[in-house]
Amino acid sequence: MTNKQDGYLGNPNLKQAGIDFEFTKEQVKEYIKCSKDPVYFITKYIRIVSLDEGLVPFNMYDFQEELVNMIHDNRFVIAKLPRQTGKSTTIISYLLHYVLFNQSMSVAVLANKQSVARDILSRLKLAYEYLPLWLQQGILEWNKGSIHLENGSKIIASSTSSSAIRGGSYNTIFLDEFAHIPNNIAEEFFSSVYPTISSGKNTKVLMVSTPNGLNMFYYYWQGANKLVGASGKNEYLPFEVHWNQVPGRDEKWKEETIRNTSKQQFEQEMECSFLGSQNTLISSDKLRILSWKEPIVKNPDGLCTYEKPIEDHTYFITVDTARGQGKDYSAFVVIDTTEMPYRLVAKYRNNVISPMVYPTAIAAVAEQYNKAYVLIEINDIGGQVADVLHQDLEYENVMMAQYKGRAGQTIGSGFGGKSHLGVRTTTPVKKLGCSVLKSLIEENKMLIEDMDIVNELTTFVAKRNSFEADDGHTDDLVMSLVLFSWLTRQAYFKDLTNTDVRIGIYEEEIDELEENIAPFGFIPDEEEEASEWDGNDRWFDIEVPF
Repeated sequence: MTNKQDGYLGNPNLKQAGIDFEFTKEQVKEYIKCSKDPVYFITKYIRIVSLDEGLVPFNMYDFQEELVNMIHDNRFVIAKLPRQTGKSTTIISYLLHYVLFNQSMSVAVLANKQSVARDILSRLKLAYEYLPLWLQQGILEWNKGSIHLENGSKIIASSTSSSAIRGGSYNTIFLDEFAHIPNNIAEEFFSSVYPTISSGKNTKVLMVSTPNGLNMFYYYWQGANKLVGASGKNEYLPFEVHWNQVPGRDEKWKEETIRNTSKQQFEQEMECSFLGSQNTLISSDKLRILSWKEPIVKNPDGLCTYEKPIEDHTYFITVDTARGQGKDYSAFVVIDTTEMPYRLVAKYRNNVISPMVYPTAIAAVAEQYNKAYVLIEINDIGGQVADVLHQDLEYENVMMAQYKGRAGQTIGSGFGGKSHLGVRTTTPVKKLGCSVLKSLIEENKMLIEDMDIVNELTTFVAKRNSFEADDGHTDDLVMSLVLFSWLTRQAYFKDLTNTDVRIGIYEEEIDELEENIAPFGFIPDEEEEASEWDGNDRWFDIEVPF
């Protein structure tokens, strides 16, 4: 019994700091048993809120006990679980054991939103309140976003970002629903925060999620399972649960769930299939087997190199330009076209580079790759980039386009008529580029072994009579590939490379793809000038005098 216990801030369910407690012999035995066995502690003392029954003991399923033991015995665990399997509850129950029975441990609970992370912490706090006082540590702080215990251990809740836990020292990190963190934020987190945390001798990282396309979570899952395409070299132990391991879930439940949702949603959320968005340009079967490799050089500015330049090889660079305001990316790809299959040898991706500096980055890479031919998309700010590259930096191999009546834009070798540096992405350009890109990738005529590109392809979908990035995603690298794919159908490309993509892809097949590539089709244009690009990947018609 305590000498005095009024509770923390008047809450009798919480133990104050600085209160002496006299244990009985049975309590001492029980305390030691709980400290050594987290599963025993959880099943006997953790209470959770049931929608049907209110506050009830946490009677764990077999797979939940297995997950707790795996986390307890290992430092790095990645778990792929269906929805509604109690994954967050299982983890926070273990974390509660971790901070109670270890001195001076710091734990970070990170989720895609701060509100979600705090909700997870609130469930942990509720479980804490219903522990016997003799199992509790005295409370020093008890806030919405953190708790601090008398034994020196603490837990904070925050969103997953590069700044969330910067400057702190954490023994354990719980990454909840990591597959739902935007890829750029996930990249920033792992590059800036994660290395310092994972380098400790006793630190733990728990990455738990339901799949959500081919992203950073997929990358680490592949690596944990030693699968081709994700290096197969990370320290994580994989843990997977099938939906039928949850009691009460059978084939009848599956059929009912599919009727109330969709087959694709069931596959992703219950069967834990790494699917991307619906109506993708590239078929889902092909997306499932796309792989990537680690670059041989990865520069901090966004340049990734996969192959060094080879003498006498022909390289093309296709460029997409953003305004450098931290949203869309300025991106380009470097393709070796010397022989088929074409190969991605380098890529650049940066969302803060100024359009005035961007040409210098392009020129540096182009010079390195045998004075590569450069084609720039000149909608919006791209025209400025092309002018600086060609005129100010005097780079000669900037490609030009010409308008040739109903033939639309074609790539040529000089000025004349309506010639201009770069190419405008009009409806016909994008339509043809998407058609050819689909064939090049699905028929293995172009090898794109880059994680960012694969991720963008999984969310490059049919929308509003075109193809574009799904909501919350980007398509800057894919649009660079669309531009390259369009270029391969140009006669001038054949002259420069002495190859013809139509040898590998039958012309009639391309024509069929152009007709059927989108469920609703692209907006037909009588003349190329009949559609313009608004700078935000949305199409609109303009009036054409007849």
